[in-house]
Amino acid sequence: MLFNRHKSTLPSPDEALPGRAERWFALRDEHVVLGTPVETDTSNIPAGHQVAVFGLGCFWGAEEVFWQKAGVWSTSVGYAGGHTPHPSYEEVCSGRTGHTEAVRVVFDPDAVPYADLVKAFFEVHDPTQGMRQGNDVGTQYRSAIYVLDSAQENVARRLTEIYGAELERRGLGSITTEIAPAPTYYYAEDAHQQYLAKNPFGYRCHANTGVRFPAHT
Repeated sequence: MLFNRHKSTLPSPDEALPGRAERWFALRDEHVVLGTPVETDTSNIPAGHQVAVFGLGCFWGAEEVFWQKAGVWSTSVGYAGGHTPHPSYEEVCSGRTGHTEAVRVVFDPDAVPYADLVKAFFEVHDPTQGMRQGNDVGTQYRSAIYVLDSAQENVARRLTEIYGAELERRGLGSITTEIAPAPTYYYAEDAHQQYLAKNPFGYRCHANTGVRFPAHT
């Protein structure tokens, strides 16, 4: 990824870049693939739908994974888990904001249960690598599940334990995925939204373990 400074240590709030008071760019109204809003909140999300937020490496390939799933209503990419308000892509990639590249997924739980999204999350990246995914090195590539409520947290922790045990049984290491209450999510610049729909031959990082989620769960 461009601007990767190979930073592997999270900055403290005092060390983080100051950021800015508000977003300085406009977002396209309509999702390039799904035709739904890119920017979503309680005013435009359909009744009964839920939100999930994941960090699993470069958000270009990660977003594509989720918009392809039946039951997903909208996706976007952004920055989460750091200190700098309204960061830019370059600032996040400097390692001086504390954010990880994230995907925000709006989904219908009757069509795709949250647990299925978490299982997909684990299968399409390597959750044992700490501050990296494959050749992408830096704090912005760390693995994270940001939960919106206690039900999501319970599912995330249970499935992390199950998948972690399977990886350790195979000698593939321990899971480093961060599980935490969903922090402020800052939308990434418009060029990054649905990047692979706009650039079909663009970069995809899927440095996964090759291990499917255990079938009995």
